[in-house]
Amino acid sequence: MRIAIVHDYIKEYGGAEKVLETLHEIYPKAPIFTTVYLPKYLGPHRQRFAKMDIRPSILQDLPFKAKLISPIRLIAPTIFKHLDLSDYDLIIVSATGAYQPNLIKKGKAVQICYCHTPPRYLYGYATAREWKKNPIFKILGEVANHFLRMVDYNSAQNVDYYIANSKEIASRIKKFYRKEATVIHPPVDIPHNSYSLIRNSKRSYFLAGGRLARAKHPELSIKACTKLKLPLKVFGKAFVSGYESELRQAAGKTVEFVGEVTQAEKYRLMAGAKAFIFPSEDEDFGITPVEAMACGTPVIAHRSGGVMETIIEGKTGMFFDELKVDSLVKAIKQFNNLSAGRQGMKFNPEDCIKQAKKFSKERFIYKIRDFVNSKLKAQNSKPKLKS
Repeated sequence: MRIAIVHDYIKEYGGAEKVLETLHEIYPKAPIFTTVYLPKYLGPHRQRFAKMDIRPSILQDLPFKAKLISPIRLIAPTIFKHLDLSDYDLIIVSATGAYQPNLIKKGKAVQICYCHTPPRYLYGYATAREWKKNPIFKILGEVANHFLRMVDYNSAQNVDYYIANSKEIASRIKKFYRKEATVIHPPVDIPHNSYSLIRNSKRSYFLAGGRLARAKHPELSIKACTKLKLPLKVFGKAFVSGYESELRQAAGKTVEFVGEVTQAEKYRLMAGAKAFIFPSEDEDFGITPVEAMACGTPVIAHRSGGVMETIIEGKTGMFFDELKVDSLVKAIKQFNNLSAGRQGMKFNPEDCIKQAKKFSKERFIYKIRDFVNSKLKAQNSKPKLKS
């Protein structure tokens, strides 16, 4: 059984890259095909990919490619369309929503797509870049997106079986591609020392962070905690030039930026927090809030997207309704009252950990193997796969 994995590009480490890493753990001999591979931008996570057989396209030789990730979307369809993987028996595409990786030449191979989201920029969802502010870019972008939507739809029809990372994404796949999808939530590493982290925790600050992108609205966390004069730690970095400076300018004296952190450092930060604040808009799934719950930490999140499938309101966290500072301020005040027991309720760390375990990496691996084997068996393709 020859297996290949396809991924849009590898430049930063987020939820999609966590899925890619785990897919490779399931099928360690599978090469990974991508447009560009930029390990120096992966920070403390670069070693995760060091021993993988990663095969970038001819775009790897492109000068200034790190700054061209967004414009590459115009030529990425051609790159993937000429990627011939017809010698493989099984192709697993990890589609982040950046390009159209499903366009590959698959021959008789079974093609399974793990879809993180259809491209947000094509279907009206909030994105990291504010390209519509410039009227010229807006006109040119809308014209380009019109044709890219047609390409994206055709790309989707090349897929034999879809896996969505949440019910939210399954509904987008149905709406935009007219395809059914099976939901398998992304893998979350549950720290083995969750309870010792809780015992040693002082819960003295609020926490925000991850990928610092406009669609995730970290500025709301910063402005709300600044307004309330509450301590807030922010981890992670921005991948759009100038955005992190904007966030720092909005921050008051109670806000601390700690930069990129390792997984262990992130868990220590989460275990020490009163709550993890996650104001993301229409989040595809949201691994970071589940990681926070795995550390016994409740989540304050915007009521939209995949987090509505993972957070139990009033038990492992709470929601706020508007993407406005005042709405989040109100939620934080309410959270403080609940945590203090003033409204007859306190968040139990054990409830958070129990909920997080429903999204463990072990469950993901089991479900992926079971899904792949069942689809191969249904097509009378090959004997069951062995890891």
